[in-house]
Amino acid sequence: MNKQIAGYIHEHLDEILEKWTVKMEEENDDRFFQIMSDQVINSTVREFGDLIISSLTESEEIYKVKLNEFSVKVVQYGWSVSFVLKALTNFTNVLYVKMDEDGYLNEQNIQSYMEIINNWMTPLTHSIVEAYSKVWDRTVQVQKMALQELSASLIPMFDKISVMPLVGTIDTERAKLIMENLLHGVVKHRAEVVLLDITGVPVVDTMVAHHIIQAADAVRLVGAKCMLVGIRPEIAQTIVALGINLNDFTTTSTMQKGVEQALALTNRAIVEVDEQ
Repeated sequence: MNKQIAGYIHEHLDEILEKWTVKMEEENDDRFFQIMSDQVINSTVREFGDLIISSLTESEEIYKVKLNEFSVKVVQYGWSVSFVLKALTNFTNVLYVKMDEDGYLNEQNIQSYMEIINNWMTPLTHSIVEAYSKVWDRTVQVQKMALQELSASLIPMFDKISVMPLVGTIDTERAKLIMENLLHGVVKHRAEVVLLDITGVPVVDTMVAHHIIQAADAVRLVGAKCMLVGIRPEIAQTIVALGINLNDFTTTSTMQKGVEQALALTNRAIVEVDEQ
């Protein structure tokens, strides 16, 4: 019976995929069909259909290879899990309607066919969602690691002055990376003043403040001074409301003011030169 359904899908695949595509285009919460070229859409739709047939006709090893390849591709296209589930549901509905219209279903076989389709689609849905989730989690982890590396680097600005721009949420894992890069950078660049720029940090709570204070203490132990710059008004209000003590910090609202104070601490200043 599985082979009969697979044969039917293969024989009518073009029409089934055409109707499936129309239903998916009506999903307003996904942009895939709005921003991708017709060539990419047609290729992806065809791969989706081949994957469905493969789950019925080919060995588990071959199916898993195709499943993984398809999962990687749809993650790159930004398909959400809900969109993948809708894709499977819509395919099942289109297949049922098509088989019914062609008189493929009747009172004698409809129950058997529906049981087969349900028993086939349930594990198929689980396998696709599981593979999709694994690829998605792996992609997010790689992106997170890249963001951590990019947002926790100590950058020399002037002789004896370096800056570390912080971007995104600071959790315990990131705090450890920041500490390591900060101490390594201070020694490497022989920095006397370090500017911690929190302009790109959306929320400063007690935990974040604790990590920043620890970083400042560690910097002092290696002979440098730590300044906190980029304190927005809402961040200042949060710090006061939480009773966080930053008295040991030199703090400024902008990077420009921070640089001016850092230069003063190293016996330098920005001087305007009159044009001759």
